[in-house]
Amino acid sequence: MPELSSIVASTLAGYYEEVRGKVHQWVAPVSTEQLWKRPYPYGNSIGHLLLHLIGNLNYYIGAGVAGTGYVRDRDREFNETARRPKEEVLADFDRVIDLVVSTIGAQSPQDWCAPYSAEREPQAKDRFTVFFRMASHAYHHVGQMIYLSRELTRPSS
Repeated sequence: MPELSSIVASTLAGYYEEVRGKVHQWVAPVSTEQLWKRPYPYGNSIGHLLLHLIGNLNYYIGAGVAGTGYVRDRDREFNETARRPKEEVLADFDRVIDLVVSTIGAQSPQDWCAPYSAEREPQAKDRFTVFFRMASHAYHHVGQMIYLSRELTRPSS
């Protein structure tokens, strides 16, 4: 029978891979121009949501668990004016998902309970909780991307 830590690791890694798949699925029909479009006067573009997820995962898991030294500029994630090509942004997203999945794989059974703390994340007191909360956070934004992708690619009436 597998031990709990290996089940946790494989389930979390699989979930992050699912997030990657959904992002690619819903970003695929969108052009680079549409990636940066805000279809409403409120809210974010798909591109800014991707930058936010890249920054979020690089900070909370990359810097906080893997020790990458990543320094986050959260405001820029939502206000970036450079309109990078879709392929570049997706490549950065894929790199951070790869980092998260490899960091998950590097956790020992004891590591899941290791103390954790980070700015703006007071609920995450251990490593398991930060991986869990960031997976949930990522999928929340995937839902927003699904909605935006549908809005941006629907035929005009």
